[in-house]
Amino acid sequence: MSRMNGRRDKAERTGRKVNVAILGAGSIANTMATTLVKMAADDRYSGWIHPYAVAARDADRAEAFAAKYGFDKAYGSYESMVADDDVDLVYIATPHNFHAEQAIMCLKGGRNVLVEKAFTANTAQARELLDVAAQTNLLATEAIWTRYQPSRDLINELVRSGELGTIRSVRAELSYEPHGRDRITNPNLAGGALLDVGVYALNFIDMAVGADHGRSIADFSTTMVPYSTGVDATNATVLTYDDGLLATATSSRAVASDRSGVICGDNGYAVVTNINNPERIDVYNTDHSLRHSIAVPEQLTGYEYEVASAANAILDGRTECPEMPHADTLRIMELMDEIRGRWGLQYPFE
Repeated sequence: MSRMNGRRDKAERTGRKVNVAILGAGSIANTMATTLVKMAADDRYSGWIHPYAVAARDADRAEAFAAKYGFDKAYGSYESMVADDDVDLVYIATPHNFHAEQAIMCLKGGRNVLVEKAFTANTAQARELLDVAAQTNLLATEAIWTRYQPSRDLINELVRSGELGTIRSVRAELSYEPHGRDRITNPNLAGGALLDVGVYALNFIDMAVGADHGRSIADFSTTMVPYSTGVDATNATVLTYDDGLLATATSSRAVASDRSGVICGDNGYAVVTNINNPERIDVYNTDHSLRHSIAVPEQLTGYEYEVASAANAILDGRTECPEMPHADTLRIMELMDEIRGRWGLQYPFE
């Protein structure tokens, strides 16, 4: 058990902070490191969040990373970092196929985990990971950052207000420039656009009109175009909800797109700029004239919300975050498994 789980009172009395460590030293790890450094310099977080350690398979790389961001510790193996009793929360920043194994190692070593999306490569792995979390009574939560950001509540408030009328359709698009990196194209790394970026489109729909609003999926159809390696390069999925609402999710790592989310009702529609990190919500009349715009609060990087939620859960002794409960993670993982199943593409690949 981490030294901080369920010990908010003691932490506040002694001034102890939640020590955050990063497992992996790739590009997304750098973004998290930048976030932690900014949190440590921000009055809202500096009293209880501390950038503590990084681990990489290469000790020199870990040392360089720690020096760059001013971390206390650098480890040349993941196992040695997990053995450090001063580590309270581990952010797992490696390719999808490693998440389950590494998160389970952390949990069994007494470390809480914040696991980068996709949570695992498939539902079976997610269930195994969460079973270990339950056995150890530690926090395990998925780092779908949009679920923790203030924009989620802003979008939900707009939809629930009835300003758009009855919602009839939604579309969510997230695509980025052609990506030849191994973690995207390699089937053995659970590659493909769906797990890399499509997961955000599905989560956007789930939050904006789906489970957050009591709807459930009645049926879906899906298609994809693969890379030469067999994993999906571009995909599209149409979801039909139990009340007839139609939602379309598209994603790609073969083209760039406007990354928009559009929520359409019979009294107007809303356009969310960049569903991967919402920047603005524009509300339009049915004649396409702009009704008003909703500003999204300024942020450090956007990652701070998931870190703060995870740290609060640890201090309160909770095993999941309210923004990303285990049931939500499993629902999206199951949907992605079903989508890939219809493509004839399941991980691990034969």
